Amino acid sequence: MAYNHGREDRKWRIWKEAEEKLLREYGVDETTIEQIRIADRADFNSNRRFYRWTNDVAEYLEDMADRERQAEVGTVEELLDEIESENLYQVLVTVDGRTLKIVLLKMQGYSTKEIAPLVHLTTGAIYARLDHLRKKLRKIL
Repeated sequence: MAYNHGREDRKWRIWKEAEEKLLREYGVDETTIEQIRIADRADFNSNRRFYRWTNDVAEYLEDMADRERQAEVGTVEELLDEIESENLYQVLVTVDGRTLKIVLLKMQGYSTKEIAPLVHLTTGAIYARLDHLRKKLRKIL
């Protein structure tokens, strides 16, 4: 929810009036109460600037996440269908199926140790395939 300055200002004024009433009951002089009010208002304004900025950033990030939200890619075919860069697509089409499966599993968050038994390769072989793919991508992109 966005920061509402009017609502927060009303809450601050109600709190401040109650506090000043208490200070007057205890016999605090008016100049001291005014100094406290000025200091508290400066603190309120500082907090207002902070919360307004953080709420703007949070709303921006939520909007961006909604725009960028995409369906999870589940198969190699879906992975290739989602690629928009022609150069990247050309590189991935030339790579064998196992390497594409490794890339897909990496995108899904699997570690190399978890991928190895799934594609029937050693972790070293997986690292070598990914390194080979990186070299191809550097040449093309």
